[in-house]
Amino acid sequence: MASTPVTIDRRRVAELAEREEKRLEAETPRSYQLFERASKSLVAGVSSSYQMRDPYPIYFTHGRGSKIYSVDGREISDFHNGFGCMVQGHAHPAIVAAIQKRCELGTQFALPTEDSVIVAEHLARNFRLPKWRFVNSGSEATMDAIRIARAYTGREQVLKIFGSYHGHHDYVMVSLGVADFGDIGPRDNYRSVSYGAGIPRAVVDMTAAVPFNDAPMMEARIERLIEEGRKPACLIMEAAMMNLGVVLPEPGYLEAVREITRKHGIVLIFDEVKTGICTAAGGAVERFGVVPDMVTLAKALAGGLPSGAIGATDEIMEVVRSGKVYQVGTYNGNPLSMAAARASLEEVMTPAAYEHLNYLNDRLIRECDAICARYDFPGYTVGISSKGCVNFATGRITDYESFIRYQDVALCYLAWLYNINRGVIIAPGREEEWTLSVQHTDEDIDRYVGAFEDLVREVVA
Repeated sequence: MASTPVTIDRRRVAELAEREEKRLEAETPRSYQLFERASKSLVAGVSSSYQMRDPYPIYFTHGRGSKIYSVDGREISDFHNGFGCMVQGHAHPAIVAAIQKRCELGTQFALPTEDSVIVAEHLARNFRLPKWRFVNSGSEATMDAIRIARAYTGREQVLKIFGSYHGHHDYVMVSLGVADFGDIGPRDNYRSVSYGAGIPRAVVDMTAAVPFNDAPMMEARIERLIEEGRKPACLIMEAAMMNLGVVLPEPGYLEAVREITRKHGIVLIFDEVKTGICTAAGGAVERFGVVPDMVTLAKALAGGLPSGAIGATDEIMEVVRSGKVYQVGTYNGNPLSMAAARASLEEVMTPAAYEHLNYLNDRLIRECDAICARYDFPGYTVGISSKGCVNFATGRITDYESFIRYQDVALCYLAWLYNINRGVIIAPGREEEWTLSVQHTDEDIDRYVGAFEDLVREVVA
């Protein structure tokens, strides 16, 4: 972060955003036409609310390597990578070959296949948890993990980190985001807040939230919940928060969380939907050396095919093996997804692949930080392997409160516009980060750095 950052001219930011939006609209007429057509049958013209964009989304046709291609024929370096699904890159030859081979043998049986056994063996070694089950998405993984933890402990209350996203089922669509912290109570007793409509108040109240990177505050909240007769069944958390950009754990924090949850008999679940596979073969467990009771995976697991997984100790998974918990799904362990996951784990995400990701990410972080320093720009980078972000912030972000206090929303949106207009796409909004792929090259980094310098130079002009 610059030692004496310049003051950002808000009018200048608005003018640049208006200019860049007009440029984008001029270059995407086919996307607009497709949006008008799509809106007649798809709600808001898209398949997920996270794909919505005002005034209209940009539509894409295909991807190859580190690039994706829009319906308007533009080649774009992909740093969005499907919200982190595509760390393998697009149409990786090993994964394409595995899928083609599996297609000829049948794509769905709702019966077990050998590849699911092999993938589970890999995950057990990498994440240091012996027993696994498969699902089809991150939301399913966290939903089933919480149910298993409840059955194992015989308790109902859930504890999470304020600001963390763990999928779209009711029990975790709680305390994700607010405009400010004025109405949610003190730091040691946050009020549970529904993320959108349609979630029963009784369900919202069954999930309590605590700040990230504050183990004493977590223990204080746990003790308060115990006094209220609401001892948590589990704590679900990301070891490194990945939807506030990237927020890394402070030294000793995860170790303290592990000790606190063990002390109180609370199941510790690491949601590694974003960190798993993308940051190391063993994800955050490998990166930080703290082993939870359960792990949830999805996104990058199957190289772009829908898949997720739950790992846990023998003792916890006994509630599934015994039939006490029905952990079910017609497409769980789908042969096509398992073939892709096996190819990814054995042929794509190799030690050399992680070395390449670390090299590219280190270069991206170093050069973006140098630009911030050169222009006295209020920003700094955070990254870990394939993941990273630029925080447009005047202070250090360590949790959701500091994120709300320091992150510049307008600059985040302007950065998205600058990137897309210069051949780079990043995940939208102030909550997201970049994801590199093993097929990214120095040329892609050059594109990103060039777009970022254009932004910084014009904002401070």
